Amino acid sequence: MIPSIHKRGSETIGLIKYLYGPGTDEVHTDPHLVAAFDPLTPDPGRNPEATYEQLEHLLDQPVNALPASKRPEKHVWHLSVRAAPEDPILSDEDWAAIARRMVAATGIAPDGDEAACRWAAVRHADDHIHIIATLVRDDGRRPRRHNEARRAQAECRRIEVDYGLRRVPPGDGTAAKPPTSAERHKAEREGKERADREELRETVRRAVAGAISEEEFFDRLASAGLLIRKRAAPSGDLLGYKVALPDNRNGDKEPVFYAGSTLSPDLSLPRIRKRFSGDSNVSSRSGSAPSPRSPGPATARRSAATTAWQALLIIDHDEDGQVAAQIAAAGEVLDALAKTSAAHTRTELRDAAFVFERATRSHIQAERGHDRALRQAARDLVYSGPALGRGEDGATTAMAIDMLFFLVIAAAHWHAKKDHAQQAAAARKAAEHLRTAYQAAAGTPMSMLYQRGQRLSQPLRRKQAACLRTAVPELAEQILAEPGWHALAATLADTESVGHDPAALLAEAAGRRELNTADSASDVLVWRLRRMAGLPADAGTRPPPPLSHDNVATDAPISSQRLGRGPRR
Repeated sequence: MIPSIHKRGSETIGLIKYLYGPGTDEVHTDPHLVAAFDPLTPDPGRNPEATYEQLEHLLDQPVNALPASKRPEKHVWHLSVRAAPEDPILSDEDWAAIARRMVAATGIAPDGDEAACRWAAVRHADDHIHIIATLVRDDGRRPRRHNEARRAQAECRRIEVDYGLRRVPPGDGTAAKPPTSAERHKAEREGKERADREELRETVRRAVAGAISEEEFFDRLASAGLLIRKRAAPSGDLLGYKVALPDNRNGDKEPVFYAGSTLSPDLSLPRIRKRFSGDSNVSSRSGSAPSPRSPGPATARRSAATTAWQALLIIDHDEDGQVAAQIAAAGEVLDALAKTSAAHTRTELRDAAFVFERATRSHIQAERGHDRALRQAARDLVYSGPALGRGEDGATTAMAIDMLFFLVIAAAHWHAKKDHAQQAAAARKAAEHLRTAYQAAAGTPMSMLYQRGQRLSQPLRRKQAACLRTAVPELAEQILAEPGWHALAATLADTESVGHDPAALLAEAAGRRELNTADSASDVLVWRLRRMAGLPADAGTRPPPPLSHDNVATDAPISSQRLGRGPRR
């Protein structure tokens, strides 16, 4: 159950007309009163003789009783309380009880206070109510509303328990504003998967992923087809921006614009500029972005996998501000991967990026600059172009998803340790989407490796099994029983063919992070080995020539300073 305290208003009659009216998009059905400060309060929704003006006069009476000089200008208080989509439909009596609990919890009308503020609760949809109150008590004093938002959240958590509703993790004030009821109903009528607000938030996030200047950011917004309004100071300095979807129009056929800060707290222009500040070689305000590299989809995905692995070291061991920066930048990588993904993985990757967005924000401030490597990985993905989903770029997509899964799980663990309940829940949900995307991406390449492994000679397969038992004795029998063992055996043979010691490399790959919670430990080890040894991800691609002793590839841990501040090599 989600409570939302809206901006205070100055006209009671305006809000009353909205609550009892058809709504912006004709979404209000059967508006009526479910509770009020006085049981005899007139209800214009059910009583044909009651008027909006009567209800306004009754609510505003304590305000109007004050001398004009002492009347607060913004005296209209407005709270909406919304149930989750999967919750059962509550009765009017249930909503009435909930309304009384909310006005008591927020200090509007404490239990037993006969001089409390006047209020009324209107229901015009199955899943929520609106409470309107005037912020002058009957005794002329102001209500005590200290920490009202936090107390409203706490009361909703108790209501969820009492009514058996979906348990929403406690918030911390860093969440993006959800779509309004009108926005959601409009999306449903138009057959859209998401409300326009959510569509805009996703598009703006994708535009900022890996961008290194304002010019580049706004160019990407324009290329995505958004309408843009910029707000400038008299000096000409840019202060903010608004965006709109071309087909989202109001009743006057004008575009509906949203400021970046109303889409998400970290999409305001000042917060976006902080991302650019990590690039010492670029002016975030007026400097143009250097020509982007085009590494190709497969190279960009392999690089993203390597960078994600290096980011894990920071999440495991570094300071909170640096960890927060890595998690925020991981969101950019997910956005970029979803934007450039092939059709068979696009939906799940998009959903993973969409829900992980909540995990990228907390009250721990990200120390920008430490996220440079991940932001560069996101940039490489954006400019590498869309992947075809087959061959080497399809296989490296599976490799990247596999590593990003562990990065997202690490973010969930970190948030859980910090008691960031909503962020931890979002990261875990993103991991489930990544798990599904991996299964779609890995099917063909793992099948090819499996077939190659089956064709290995018996002596060679026994040799690889002995290598496995030496390197990871505690997991060897489990891995040998997995379908992916044949793919791992083929990969071990490939590592040896290019000059590596397969047992040593396998021990290193297995020791980097625990494997006993993976769905398939053999799959994880396949991708780690192929990345560490520089092997093609696609089994149909010929392995590189053997390496000389002096040029054997390594994947040694790197310091957070190199990952966060040093030049990318």
